[in-house]
Amino acid sequence: GECSGEVVKVGDGVTGVAAGDRMMGRCGGGFAEYAVMDAREAMRVPGPLSWEEAAATPLTFLVVYDMLVAQGHLAANQWLLVTAVSSGVGVAALQTGKTLGARVMGTSGSGEKLGRLEKHGLDVGIQTRAADFHDAVMKATDGKGVNLVVNNVGGSVFAECIRSLGYEGRLATVGHMDRQLSATIDLEALHRNRLTVFGVSNRFRTAGQRAETVRGFLRDVIPHFEAGKIHPIVDKTFDFGDLGSAIKFMESDGQVGKIVVRVN
Repeated sequence: GECSGEVVKVGDGVTGVAAGDRMMGRCGGGFAEYAVMDAREAMRVPGPLSWEEAAATPLTFLVVYDMLVAQGHLAANQWLLVTAVSSGVGVAALQTGKTLGARVMGTSGSGEKLGRLEKHGLDVGIQTRAADFHDAVMKATDGKGVNLVVNNVGGSVFAECIRSLGYEGRLATVGHMDRQLSATIDLEALHRNRLTVFGVSNRFRTAGQRAETVRGFLRDVIPHFEAGKIHPIVDKTFDFGDLGSAIKFMESDGQVGKIVVRVN
């Protein structure tokens, strides 16, 4: 889970953090009045962010930092394709990509969601839930393909993501909404276009590896939050007593961005 809040107590040996500090980060059991956070992964809440925006930051934006910066090497004026762009990770990828100066296209089955995201900088919206976006990608990029793909969907669109990459393109596989955990890969395309394919997951990393990502995020991305260039998109906020409604809303697939639960 993830959360934001005021520090109540620090553990033995923890320095640089004191009771009352506004912090955010990854934690176990965020749906609670109190949570324990590893000091190595705790981050100060950027000044411009509300509590709700801060709570919506740690998991998605750290994963996106890993995909776009640490491994994806996304640069200004490059093309980024995000499947399921209205998801929490998808929206964070859109916002981070635009801040880095990239051009961003995304897929979604909802035209209404794509329209909302165009107001947040989405350059090209492709309305589809299927593996049929290659032609639209090539049209938008003058036949060159994209530089980086973020695959939130899974195995059902993996091959189409490979087809949509340009020369020396990179494919980040982060989710499997379709529950399809395997896919075939076009080795000819891999060799011909010098492609890179990599996976992203915090669950299988050590605490030290996660802490290293946090340090990079604080160095490379948090300054954009402090400058007011990135505000996480929170679709709805629910009170803790209405947690059931928050879960139902999440299951309805109606949100764009994040859903936050406020504990009073």
